Amino acid sequence: MRGDDRDQSAMFSYVSPEQRVPRDHPLRPIRQMVDEALRELSPRFEGLYAKTGRPSIPPEHLLRALLLQVLYTIRSERMLIEQLDYNLLFRWFVGLEMDDRVWAPTVFTKNRDRLLQGEIAQAFFEAVLQQAQKRRLLSSEHFTVDGTLVEAWASQKSFRPKGEEKLPRDEDRGNPTVDFKGERRSNETHASRTDPEARLTRKRGEGSKLAYQGNVLMENRNGLVVQARLTQVTGRSEREAALEMAEQIPGRGRATLGGDRGYDVRSFVEAVRQLRITPHVTQSTLGRSSAIDGRTVRHESYQVSQRKRKRVEEVFGWMKTIGLLRKTRHRGVDRVGWMFVFTAAAYNLVRMRNLCAPT
Repeated sequence: MRGDDRDQSAMFSYVSPEQRVPRDHPLRPIRQMVDEALRELSPRFEGLYAKTGRPSIPPEHLLRALLLQVLYTIRSERMLIEQLDYNLLFRWFVGLEMDDRVWAPTVFTKNRDRLLQGEIAQAFFEAVLQQAQKRRLLSSEHFTVDGTLVEAWASQKSFRPKGEEKLPRDEDRGNPTVDFKGERRSNETHASRTDPEARLTRKRGEGSKLAYQGNVLMENRNGLVVQARLTQVTGRSEREAALEMAEQIPGRGRATLGGDRGYDVRSFVEAVRQLRITPHVTQSTLGRSSAIDGRTVRHESYQVSQRKRKRVEEVFGWMKTIGLLRKTRHRGVDRVGWMFVFTAAAYNLVRMRNLCAPT
């Protein structure tokens, strides 16, 4: 027989969000790892908040909500708050009860900015990495470095000459026509009015765009990110960031560092060798002599590094398609860098869940 279409306005439920979420849901192991990391960060949170006054949003709730935004590719914080209002899975993950009121988007953003001041993203990233170390998921000998462009939240029209007092306007006040054809533009003479810290750059065969330089250091055993940082784009920023990250590699007696042919520069290779790290970068075929000689190429470990290094593209692919970093939603090196490191931590959490899943 046909069931009744009953009015739901008078329905009550005594089932908690914990009971609603299946025991085998993929968010459960991630929630366990996140809770362990947040317990380690609790003393750091104490230093960010006053001892008196009205309680604010718990920082644990903020970070769990931001993690959901990355994992589920929610493109705005307003949409995230909307999901938290009626999505039981999201409420359970963040730690909200069924009747708890969700926050206003502006309040959420204001409290998130407080975490930026305490470098919480880097601390969270390191806490997650410690769990990977305890599970013996990290290699201490073989690594890969690479960089990618993160497009800034700024248009080409905002890239105007420095010192220009007034922007050119036409009848369209919302989206004025700006003709820069034939104009010689460079980062020395121009700057973005929307995001002054972004730099104009381009890859070979592609058009120019305002962007930042994102860099990661990946261990080769399981493809986990061990270091992540974001810088402004310069001609040497990618290699400079790679050297800074290479200096932090522990146990440098037998370590190797893989990379693409963009790192086959004599100054970079020699600097890596001075750190007692064997460079396993791809030999350049651009009509110049390679800094990697036959003594390195002949070893089987070099060929293994060349195969493993390609996995770093999986990191960037995930961070850009899932983690919303194809084009950042924030402005400035500090905010964009905060989200870049936090997204790398989210990638590690997903990767660790998959590696530790029962077969």
